[in-house]
Amino acid sequence: MRTLRTPDERFTGLPGPDLPPRYADVPDPDGGTLRMAWVTDGPADGPVALLLHGEPSWSFLYRTTIPVLAAAGMRVVAPDLVGFGRSDKPAEIGDHSYARHVEWLRALLFDVLDLRGVTLVGQDWGGLLGLRLVAEHPDRFAAAVAANTGLPTGDKDMPEVWWRFRRAVEKAERLDVGRLVQSGCRTALTPQVRAAYDAPFPDESFKAGPRAMPLLVPTRPDDPATEANRAAWAALTRSDLPFLCAFSDGDPITAAMEPVLRRAMPGAAGREHPTITGAGHFLQEDAGEELGAAVAAFVREVRG
Repeated sequence: MRTLRTPDERFTGLPGPDLPPRYADVPDPDGGTLRMAWVTDGPADGPVALLLHGEPSWSFLYRTTIPVLAAAGMRVVAPDLVGFGRSDKPAEIGDHSYARHVEWLRALLFDVLDLRGVTLVGQDWGGLLGLRLVAEHPDRFAAAVAANTGLPTGDKDMPEVWWRFRRAVEKAERLDVGRLVQSGCRTALTPQVRAAYDAPFPDESFKAGPRAMPLLVPTRPDDPATEANRAAWAALTRSDLPFLCAFSDGDPITAAMEPVLRRAMPGAAGREHPTITGAGHFLQEDAGEELGAAVAAFVREVRG
């Protein structure tokens, strides 16, 4: 597998807290390794909040959420998915698969970091991957927060707005990552913030990950990921793991999933689920502090 690594200087002077990146190697499918990056904050012995980003962002997306959770006494861990942020970037679209991304995350979080008692916070692909990990490794998790995300099996069609996004990514001669993030926000991003979303991708050769991810969302019942996602649904709907929905009020892509998750997850019953107002698909960008406060309150409630 041919991989690319974004030069460190691309990440200098970014807005937000100055958290030093940490790195570890995970196996690639060819017997080699891929370097994955993450940032951490908060007390080392605090309850773990695992913040998983999605497409086409990276852990920078959580820069205003992380300080809120750290101040609440949580040990925050925010990785960059393979192909994104400071993590290594497989150079071919075909190098990416749903199963590979689940396994890369599992290897980092459990083999390397040995995280336990985790509260998942998953948005976009962070939920598609994180909910799989919750279902397949329930002993590692204490709670889960779904924020503008879901767990598609391909049994129901995706909304037309998502299909437009997928077609745009497929057809774009030059993929403007900063513009894609802006299109999913209610607030106007500053030039510095847009540049931070572009930073991981010095040129088009680095963008196999962002180009691949829309193609990996199950959209038909015979998708390669369908069987595993159906099994995950079965496990999750039998679990009493505390479950919170913290969706925004302005995301046409995932809005329909919120009531489904509230009804289906036993751990969501009888719980007050916050709506993050004034926010789009990337609710961390529009209202990161509010999301952090909702997660912190949930963890306090769960821990008693």
